[in-house]
Amino acid sequence: MSSNTNKTKNPAIIIMKRELGTYFSSPIAYIVTGLFLIISGVMFFTAFYLQNRASLRNLFSLLPMVLSFFIPALTMRLFSEEKKSGSIETLLTLPVTEFDIVLGKTLAAFITSVVMIAPTVLYLIGILPFGKPDAGPVVCGYIGALFLCAAYSAVGVFASSITKNQIIAFFTAFIICIVLTMISEFLIFLPGPIVGFLQFISANQHFTSISRGIIDTRDLLYFISLTAIFFSLTVICQQNERK
Repeated sequence: MSSNTNKTKNPAIIIMKRELGTYFSSPIAYIVTGLFLIISGVMFFTAFYLQNRASLRNLFSLLPMVLSFFIPALTMRLFSEEKKSGSIETLLTLPVTEFDIVLGKTLAAFITSVVMIAPTVLYLIGILPFGKPDAGPVVCGYIGALFLCAAYSAVGVFASSITKNQIIAFFTAFIICIVLTMISEFLIFLPGPIVGFLQFISANQHFTSISRGIIDTRDLLYFISLTAIFFSLTVICQQNERK
């Protein structure tokens, strides 16, 4: 009984629930999710009917680029809004750590982004008349999507933590995410020694590897490390604000 009480009183969980309540009690999550599904759906089915291949590969090839825009749109208000209204100062005076605050907000962003991409599973219904997709790449593609959502959510929360302006927060996160996504597209123009490093920091490269049905620990460690780096930067930013 006591352990259950402790769990419900966990500050990070309380903050996460508060943020989720804000997301889903306002039009924000529904508008962003609706636009995401419309854009990704149109792009996916256009590519699918041109290629006439029963596979979700087109969806997964689009995800890093599309999420580079939509996850920053979800996260831009998390800290910026509280900084602008001054409520962040009240939050920092409560008996919660910066780690709890950042964890709660990051979990809320991650869960909302997962809810946003979850309906894309229904795309399978649209392509089943044309053949049966391989289960392995589909499952691995969604596993990769979870890691991608976690990393880009951490980037978005960090961007929101460094400014009071939601638009600046959005563009900061978008630029970081789109660079991580598109950097692999320019490898052919660069000298060999640089290519290896840029391949390593390319989120698209690691995500593509997972979505092909290959679970490599190096790809998983990349997303875990990327998430941890931006999570830690956000915690440090909040610790500096408390001083």
